Amino acid sequence: MSKTISLTRYLVEKQRVDGHIPAHLRLLIEVVARACKRISLAINKGAVGGVLGSAGSENVQGEVQKKLDIIANEVLIEANEWGGHLAAMASEEMESIHVVPNRYPQGEYLLLFDPLDGSSNIEVNVSIGTIFSVLHMPEESRSVQENDFLQSGSRQVAAGYCIYGPQTTLVLTVGDGVASFTLDREQGSFVLTQDNLRIPEDTHEFAINMSNMRHWDAPVRRYIDECLQGKDGPRGKDFNMRWIASMVADVHRIMTRGGIFMYPWDQREPDKPGKLRLMYEANPMAWLIEQAGGAATNGRQRILDVQPQKLHERVSVILGSKNEVERVTRYHQQAGQTQG
Repeated sequence: MSKTISLTRYLVEKQRVDGHIPAHLRLLIEVVARACKRISLAINKGAVGGVLGSAGSENVQGEVQKKLDIIANEVLIEANEWGGHLAAMASEEMESIHVVPNRYPQGEYLLLFDPLDGSSNIEVNVSIGTIFSVLHMPEESRSVQENDFLQSGSRQVAAGYCIYGPQTTLVLTVGDGVASFTLDREQGSFVLTQDNLRIPEDTHEFAINMSNMRHWDAPVRRYIDECLQGKDGPRGKDFNMRWIASMVADVHRIMTRGGIFMYPWDQREPDKPGKLRLMYEANPMAWLIEQAGGAATNGRQRILDVQPQKLHERVSVILGSKNEVERVTRYHQQAGQTQG
């Protein structure tokens, strides 16, 4: 029987043996993991704990907040306020950054998070999750400012998500592959259940909200049309559609067995590059996908190369199995050349 490896032991090995992460980053990841355990407990209580339903307020995005959105956000902030390794935090649910009191200039890191992705699915008991990203605090900065967070995704030093489903699973990268940890509820700790996750380069599954088809740009319609034609079309094989409407759940499926996830630009809001948030959703998920052998673009360039201009910037997202993502990106590039 193989020996159980806890998240803490895994991170200690990364720090001590591999020399891949410093001690303060290890501590920060452990704090985030503990916060995820608390969020998982609150979600599991559901209606019994009085945490379901709307909070009667809106976040900075103008979206109606669920009670669990606010609870999850507060848990993550409270859990991270004590650590000297963290200078400031930014959340999808908050308009501005949250500076950790009395910690700068000792704080080395910046934490960004979507406290509860897919919260519209809470009442129907569908898997939801927490997404997080860690950046270095710029050395030249004299005080913590919003601009300090505006770093491309390629500069992340850790990223992950925790999915709250039949099991609570933490998926993590520190830049040398992707590992998956499952919460052992009896022991109260995350244990390593899969290391070096790899996404197949080819797939026969796509995830997209088909109800928006009439609003998509031509390259996306071309790709989906080809998939729907199946064996009789240019792809010569049948595809299945999967769509959970929870990015964490859709991405986790791709991490497990491959596929392509798309949340593209559409013509209803032509001035917005997309719907998903670059800093809180796209960057951490793109890095995880790439570390597992997949690809992630906005249709025209690698997501991790996008230079953010504002904290709550939106972006088009196409990620998953490498060959399919490259095909959709090529269709966008060809369309751009034609338009030019």
